Amino acid sequence: MMAAQKRKGLLFANDRFGYYPDSFYAATANLLPEQPVLQGHETCDVCIVGAGYTGLSAALHLARRGFAVRVLEAHRIGWGASGRNGGQLGSGQRLEQHELEDLVGVTRARALWDLSEESKALVKGLIAEEKIDCAYKPGVLHADHKASYSRFSRDYVEKLERDYGYQHLTFLNRDAVAEQLGAQGYFSGVLDRDAGHLNPLKFCLGLGRAALKAGAVVHERSPVLDWSSVSLRGGEQGYRIKTPEGSVSARHLVLACNGYLERLNRAVARRIMPINNFIVATEPLGEAVARSLIRDDVAVADSRFVINYYRLSEDRRLLFGGGENYRYRFPSDIRSFVKKPLLEVYPQLEGTGLDFGWGGTLGITRNRMPVFMKPERNLWTACGFSGHGLGMATLSGKLLAEAIDGTESRFDLMASVPSPVFPGGTLLRWPLLVLAMSWFALRDRL
Repeated sequence: MMAAQKRKGLLFANDRFGYYPDSFYAATANLLPEQPVLQGHETCDVCIVGAGYTGLSAALHLARRGFAVRVLEAHRIGWGASGRNGGQLGSGQRLEQHELEDLVGVTRARALWDLSEESKALVKGLIAEEKIDCAYKPGVLHADHKASYSRFSRDYVEKLERDYGYQHLTFLNRDAVAEQLGAQGYFSGVLDRDAGHLNPLKFCLGLGRAALKAGAVVHERSPVLDWSSVSLRGGEQGYRIKTPEGSVSARHLVLACNGYLERLNRAVARRIMPINNFIVATEPLGEAVARSLIRDDVAVADSRFVINYYRLSEDRRLLFGGGENYRYRFPSDIRSFVKKPLLEVYPQLEGTGLDFGWGGTLGITRNRMPVFMKPERNLWTACGFSGHGLGMATLSGKLLAEAIDGTESRFDLMASVPSPVFPGGTLLRWPLLVLAMSWFALRDRL
């Protein structure tokens, strides 16, 4: 068992070692049997650090291609953001298409759009192919909390239809939003009928089952302490990865840690900032009350910089995400922390019980686009999904498998997107982030 003094950093700051958080998702999921702790020395073609969407998707697609794969997970499959998030499968990249066109040009922006569409199709396809019971439902409504945003939303619907042939969006005026939501403070919105929402932990566990069935090996409760480059048989560069009770030698190393990357690679970590986000689950509300909150059972995400996002669960709870902090530690009372934004949106829920409250750490980037990097030979990473990871992180695993198997063009397309470092180095970047986030949060209220 891992020595207590080794349990440092974000991986161990807010949770018990090797246990899922006390979330609605963990309480209702059909969890996988515990996978063995890595003990002794093993060899494989590819070692993957992290058993979330990226790592498990990479393991699945690599195993299907005949690679020997081992996944090292510090806690349990789906323990991190992949099993704690809002469960929204959105369209597009994290940046909207006009922003991408300005950043990388129209041609590459179109190629990035096509990848994002593939990411949705991949998630839906895996659910069907692997018979993953994760309560997938169609529809995401993007709600505007300022009247000045309405014109942009209408224009963006027209742009995606005109320039990208995307026919699944409907602009909603204030009255139409009010018909959909019993919520306060929205002036307009866009309904995306091809986006959707699901139980994120159940989907991640389904990915884990599929990867294991394909032949990948997963080691839980096996946090990586260190890794180093080594010369393999034949002189090729490879890697030796150390855990508390064992080690792995592999030709390829994939860092699939997102917000928990920390010190595993400095070049990548400088581009990722971990932040914490929080969700509550109400008591079951019953069909009538639930439909009065979200009539058509779609997911909702609003236009605030510190976003509110919410949806109904399978048993008619409201799952509401709101509030962030930028420290290692979660608030001592997450339910109270999230209750304030919840009641600002749904004041009629005053007095409603909150049965669960949990937090999670995600990785954001300066421009909100993910970081795809190959820092050195046979070392790969895809991370920093900035709250848009359900589809793109799952696709990133497929792109990593393609690249490791020798076809790097689509990985390189993602890697070609600029990925600026956070200013301030290790000492100042956290205070600078707090200042920036506080300013944007203030702007939400103006």
